[in-house]
Amino acid sequence: MLEAVPDDNRRQVLYWRLLARLFDPEEQPGLESASLAVVEDIGLPPALLDPQTAVDSIVQRHPELAAELEGLMVPETKTDTDSPADDDDDDDGDARDRAAEVRRAALVSKVLLNVFATGSGAVGAGQLARWQSDAGWLERALGCRPGELRGGRGPTADAGGPGPAIGPELGAIEADLVRRMHLREVLADPELAARLTPSMSLIEQLLRDKNNLSGVALANAKALIRRFVDEVAEVLRTQVEKATVGAIDRSIPPKRVYRNLDLDRTIWKNLTNYSPEEERLYVDRLYYRHTARRTTPQRLIVVVDQSGSMVDSMVNCTILASIFAGLPKVDVHLIAYDTRAIDLTPWVNEPFEVLLRTKLGGGNDGPVAMAMARPKIAEPKNTAMVWISDFYEFGRSQPLFEGIEEVHRSGVKFIPVGSVTSSGRQEVNPWFRERFKTLGTPVISGHINKLVHELKTFLT
Repeated sequence: MLEAVPDDNRRQVLYWRLLARLFDPEEQPGLESASLAVVEDIGLPPALLDPQTAVDSIVQRHPELAAELEGLMVPETKTDTDSPADDDDDDDGDARDRAAEVRRAALVSKVLLNVFATGSGAVGAGQLARWQSDAGWLERALGCRPGELRGGRGPTADAGGPGPAIGPELGAIEADLVRRMHLREVLADPELAARLTPSMSLIEQLLRDKNNLSGVALANAKALIRRFVDEVAEVLRTQVEKATVGAIDRSIPPKRVYRNLDLDRTIWKNLTNYSPEEERLYVDRLYYRHTARRTTPQRLIVVVDQSGSMVDSMVNCTILASIFAGLPKVDVHLIAYDTRAIDLTPWVNEPFEVLLRTKLGGGNDGPVAMAMARPKIAEPKNTAMVWISDFYEFGRSQPLFEGIEEVHRSGVKFIPVGSVTSSGRQEVNPWFRERFKTLGTPVISGHINKLVHELKTFLT
């Protein structure tokens, strides 16, 4: 009888079954039947054990499970608040905790199995969409928003905890699924293409293959790229707009409108007009807050390495450049390079158009990009140059660094960036990393929020 089986053993059965499934796709009858008995006995649906059933499908049929899945894998903070009078309840409490752990093990096993057991062979659009949905539930279980860890679009991915550690693995699995798709055939079918969910991995494949697409397939590819650009832009625009650009300019008289009325100062300045007999304050003058901000025209030069290893940085920084280009008195220039450099400034306000003009892959030649960027420096003190690359220069490291050093010493704020996403690891040439540190311009690497912060600091 299952009732006689300790809860600790039930939990072990579920986790042993999970490990067996992850490392050996073949079913193990003994573990499968024992796990089914455990799941049914604790009142959970047997579909939890079916790796082909999406988490969405289970939640749709059992909506009460949605709340249990939220934050399921977030570590709990325990505090010792029990008093001696509670000792009689300890045994009952421990029993409830053990039973809850069995239930938790069943739910955790489902989410992990669906995300990490992806099989092999060709992948269809429906399978990719289902995996992305299941990965979203794993992210929820880790206390993140769906898509946050895979795409590095939110702040949680840059914090500590289990989420950031697992983010690169999710990104790698998603990239593998996209590579296994017959993407051209999917894009040629409007119904299948509509089922694709834009992701960084998918966008990378589309950008690499765009020259081989035409007609309906090309139109669907462009629509997916634009959807992804718009989604990322919405997140980044919110981050940029959180800070006001420019210091208060007190040389400009404040606007005399109600929303600018400084009530506290008005009362304080008119206290001498208070009549105790009438208990009334007579106001001779109203005071208003200054809201105008002093801004100096700033030039932002963004140079992006478009070689294959820098795809996600290219996408993020292209979008970020377009957002800063929309700010008042910020003059943004955008250059992309591999072995040649291309000036994309005319399209800086349209990241979608920029991405369509990029050519991913190949080597890189930083001095060629620097030769194009330096003439754009008019006033060094009012110029920031953001250089996004892994700085592997194929034997031409010294010429590029000498150019960077000269630009930095002229007064330009030079910001070297090795990576602007938390969805994957980014290696930066150690030779450059050490020299940037000595120069006083350490390489920014990690979440795009770091770059946003640096740029807002410069523009403020």
